[in-house]
Amino acid sequence: QVQLVETGGGLVQAGGSLRLSCAASGRTFSSYAMGWFRQAPGKEREFVAAIKWSGGTTRYADSVKGRFTISRDNAKNTAYLQMNSLNVEDTAVYYCAATRLFGTAHTMGVMTNYDYWGQGTQVTVSP
Repeated sequence: QVQLVETGGGLVQAGGSLRLSCAASGRTFSSYAMGWFRQAPGKEREFVAAIKWSGGTTRYADSVKGRFTISRDNAKNTAYLQMNSLNVEDTAVYYCAATRLFGTAHTMGVMTNYDYWGQGTQVTVSP
């Protein structure tokens, strides 16, 4: 069993930055690939980024490439999402999730591939 808790959300102006954290319980964190998803009001949840268990390989949605960076610290059982150059379209609830799979961006974007989910953290970007 893995429990995930996201923190770091908040209100930021367009062009600003935020770093989200996803703290995981349990001693098997390094066995899981981690993903970040987001859900804007009235929209479906969408894939943002994923990172392999070792941290050496990442995947990104086209909409965030070059602006967002996913990373992890297995010693701290924590995954991160550094978000730069934020715009109003990035406003959403951001969720982290854990999976034993790792593949293409398409594969990592399939929500049913993930075993555990956090409760989410709100990110609001003002104009």
